[in-house]
Amino acid sequence: MTAPNIAVVTAVLLLVLVNVITIAAFALDKRRSSTGAWRIPESRLLWFAALGGSPGAFWARNRYRHKTRKQPFVGRLQFIAMVQVGVIAGLAIAFAF
Repeated sequence: MTAPNIAVVTAVLLLVLVNVITIAAFALDKRRSSTGAWRIPESRLLWFAALGGSPGAFWARNRYRHKTRKQPFVGRLQFIAMVQVGVIAGLAIAFAF
């Protein structure tokens, strides 16, 4: 493999790992919310999303019906996703030329 291919594979693997961790965190928090146990702070869930786990966060919210109506959490998660889409679009445009 060439160096750029290794970098791309590493980035993809890291994003997959962050999304798996994000999904697990949402699932664990949902389980804890129904049992009354210690919860995962919303700030930590949002950090997982900001680190690249926003697709996993949206999937987990839908799958586990967790944090679907809670404001300002929903707005913050949407903002993180919009920023990430903007960054990806900007990078795509920058590297296209």
